[in-house]
Amino acid sequence: MMIDNLIIRNEAKILLLVLDGVGGLPGENGKTELESAKTPNLDLLAESSSLGFFIPVGEGITPGSGPGHLALFGYDPLKYEIGRGILECLGLGMDVRKGDLTARGNFATIKEGIIVDRRAGRIETEENRRIIRYLSERIKKIDDVDIILQSGKEHRFAVIFRGDGLSDRLTDADPHESGSPQTLAKAKDSTAEKAENIVNKFIALATDLLKSEKSANTILLRGFSLSPDIPSFYHRYKLHAACIATYPMYKGIARLLGFDILQAGETIADEFNTLQQNFNKYDFFYLHIKKTDSYGEDGNFEEKVRIIEEVDRFLPIALGLGFDVIAVTGDHSTPSSLKRHSWHPVPLLIKGKYTFPDDGKRLTERECVKGILGHINGYNLMPILLANALKLDKFGA
Repeated sequence: MMIDNLIIRNEAKILLLVLDGVGGLPGENGKTELESAKTPNLDLLAESSSLGFFIPVGEGITPGSGPGHLALFGYDPLKYEIGRGILECLGLGMDVRKGDLTARGNFATIKEGIIVDRRAGRIETEENRRIIRYLSERIKKIDDVDIILQSGKEHRFAVIFRGDGLSDRLTDADPHESGSPQTLAKAKDSTAEKAENIVNKFIALATDLLKSEKSANTILLRGFSLSPDIPSFYHRYKLHAACIATYPMYKGIARLLGFDILQAGETIADEFNTLQQNFNKYDFFYLHIKKTDSYGEDGNFEEKVRIIEEVDRFLPIALGLGFDVIAVTGDHSTPSSLKRHSWHPVPLLIKGKYTFPDDGKRLTERECVKGILGHINGYNLMPILLANALKLDKFGA
């Protein structure tokens, strides 16, 4: 249901705290990461909140971060299909122009044709910058297409292919799992044949140039995308929104939707301090925590628990600001035992003056089963947050 005509402007403030990949499965101790974490502040919040689950795309569907975040912001991810490339490039502040083909890249380790490590050991960001400078000096153009590279964090980078006649109808040049053969891009239809040729030439050139590197000796590309046509967050909800995030991709999706991107430093402490410093300037804040997902993908149960506990230590900063509505959830689940995104529903907490406290006592998978919210289909979360902030009018007479 479109709610544009129901929007009421008022002074209420909303915080959406996203612990990326926060949902999990029981580990060796029989508990999930959320259940294992000591979270006294979240526990206290949960006791007076409504609990339930957030389903980003659909039952049984494993979402990427892009679709997961689109759902969080109230956009149907099946209607607005956005590639990871455009989000990464925008998040890195790259100049994306109409007709540019974008992609997200990983440095990876290849041995005898097999990708043995998709993340090249999560190389240091400074090492990434050195390699990108090296490649940028040597690959400026392929045929009639300009190549524009930008470092991201650790093993990640972004690339723009700038030229005429490029299509994003390409499969990923990424096997998505370590231990698999290297994969090249393939055109999904004839419109992308030129793009396939350029992308695969770029991969071959880069791999040849990187053959002496110890870990980052090849590249993987995915999320090929042109710039999409999508309504802004303000247009939909009349909310002045701010993004607090440390990783480019999440800044990218926020920038695409028209959020202001706040300079937030690199640590969880920096992010919460940025929230505090800017509280009076906006009426919607999106605060993103990345490392819960990173450690889930690494299979590092203990470190994922530690990040959840660190967020809990800084949570009182947010609780003391006077938000009218606070939601805590994730964009998807990343169980450490799976080492990847999963289809499992994501624990969800909503706190406001008009939320209904239920029998759930902690923001954990088993406690959220007791919650009054049940299972919320992803893009329906925003209307619930708006309603609790009294920002939605009555429908009908």
